[in-house]
Amino acid sequence: MKPLLVVIVGPTAVGKTELTLQLAERMKCPVLNCDSRQIYRGMSIGTASPTEEQLARAKHYFTGMLDLEEYYSAARYEQDVLTLTAELFYKHNALLLSGGSMMYIDAVCNGIDDIPRVSEEIRCQLKERLEHEGLEPLLEELRLLDPDHYETVDRKNGKRVVHALEVCYSTGRPYSSFLTRRTLRSDGTEASTTERPFRILKIGLQRPREELFARINARVDGMINAGLLHEASLLYPKRELNALNTVGYKEMFKVIDGEWELTMATERLKKNTRVYAKKQMTWFMHDKDIHWFHPDDIENIWSLINENI
Repeated sequence: MKPLLVVIVGPTAVGKTELTLQLAERMKCPVLNCDSRQIYRGMSIGTASPTEEQLARAKHYFTGMLDLEEYYSAARYEQDVLTLTAELFYKHNALLLSGGSMMYIDAVCNGIDDIPRVSEEIRCQLKERLEHEGLEPLLEELRLLDPDHYETVDRKNGKRVVHALEVCYSTGRPYSSFLTRRTLRSDGTEASTTERPFRILKIGLQRPREELFARINARVDGMINAGLLHEASLLYPKRELNALNTVGYKEMFKVIDGEWELTMATERLKKNTRVYAKKQMTWFMHDKDIHWFHPDDIENIWSLINENI
């Protein structure tokens, strides 16, 4: 039987870290972080990275391993995880992967297509066109250049439309020609055609909306008290880097720029984090392979894992 990768998913602040650590202690296995921002060094407060005490409870991978200037992607994460798990499964019959970065999780579970990188010039040109011309002209270009992708793309999502055009212009090929790892089920949902050398068990954590939002608000207050503004001030000279284009730092940078008071930035940070949590849940709810639990229901979660090991 293939070894087992237990994937713990859920929205920010739901309680993934503590539950994952409890499971790691029971399973005597390491934890593979799947938070695309916790991978970087120097962002521990703003990304709610595991504390030193938490890191000491189980071996962690993909936490604080990159400098902010280093390029990283879901495709690279997929390859790094596959390489690492090939080694770790010699010592462990089950491993834990935990986080809330949807694209990174999808890359590991389903594979990610090898989309070419595009030039900065083309990216800037299309971004400027989107700002000045709006989405409709770009949609029409996508319809002409890649009618297959035009039929499936979210036509209200300017970022996805622009990215597809970036690839079209950079490669001279339709964006859809690079999408090879998906097939449609009979119900119209996507399924992966990628084979993995391990089995995957997905466990989703959820809380009632009011409970989750209260935890988000409390977490933000804790970040502010722990020195998030000071951490952001240290990172401010690098604020244009993609790694810092994220909730938490964007609000603090506005305080440093003198645009917002800290009180206003804190409230905006709470609101933006709640919006992000809702986006995460919307994404995860489309995955029919996820088994859902309250984070406190560890015994039933443990029973499910034991049934599959």
